[in-house]
Amino acid sequence: MKQRIITAVVVAAIFIPLVILGGTPFLLTVYLLGSIGLYELMKMKKLRVLSFEAFLSHILLWVLLLPNEHTAFLAEINYDKVQVFLIGVLLLLLYTVISKNRFTFDDAGFLVISILYLGIGFYYLFETRDSLGLGLIYILLTLFTIWATDSGAYFIGKSFGKRKLWPEISPNKTVEGFIGGLISAMVVGVLFYAFSSLDYTLLQLLLISLIIGVFGQLGDLVQSAYKRHYGVKDSGKLLPGHGGILDRLDSVIFILPILHLLHVL
Repeated sequence: MKQRIITAVVVAAIFIPLVILGGTPFLLTVYLLGSIGLYELMKMKKLRVLSFEAFLSHILLWVLLLPNEHTAFLAEINYDKVQVFLIGVLLLLLYTVISKNRFTFDDAGFLVISILYLGIGFYYLFETRDSLGLGLIYILLTLFTIWATDSGAYFIGKSFGKRKLWPEISPNKTVEGFIGGLISAMVVGVLFYAFSSLDYTLLQLLLISLIIGVFGQLGDLVQSAYKRHYGVKDSGKLLPGHGGILDRLDSVIFILPILHLLHVL
């Protein structure tokens, strides 16, 4: 726990100022985090990280991460991000033939899902921050709610947890911890209602916090599912006490697209 707290403080001291700063520095941070996330997933699948498929996958990820205002060069050649991505998918499939199945259809499918998972999630991380006027408050609401949910679920689950939530996927998570995380999330909603400039009613903020709390914990379970499938404990070792980038940001990149698709933010 001591190591987890020290790492969390150091990471927050670096990450929060970049969130506040926004703009190009934060966009570059998002690109870096997305690239590390793709590296972690490829290592998990035991794919070569220095290879044609790795190079192409990173290019496709970087294209998906492009903010709308930075896609003018694609429009000039009559392409958009979706079309570029589809071309990349076809190239990955073609490479299964060229590599004589060293790189397989399953590998190509894994990379396509990984690129979409990270590309959509990290795109909305920047998109949320880049929202005119209230972007910083939106992203802070999301981050603080997720952190409160994680902390509440951990401490309440550890103190009172008896009934397993989903033992086949994550043996340590409990129903009591899940509920404790939701309560903690709604506390953050109350605090933002009292102290932020968001033009939401208390009921609306409680609902938003509840959505973040529910789907944030489901996003964590999604990562637990694929880690269990590939037989690894953590997605990486970059953050001592926490694991990898995806261990720390799994809930964030899962919930932000949902909030936008539901038109909550």
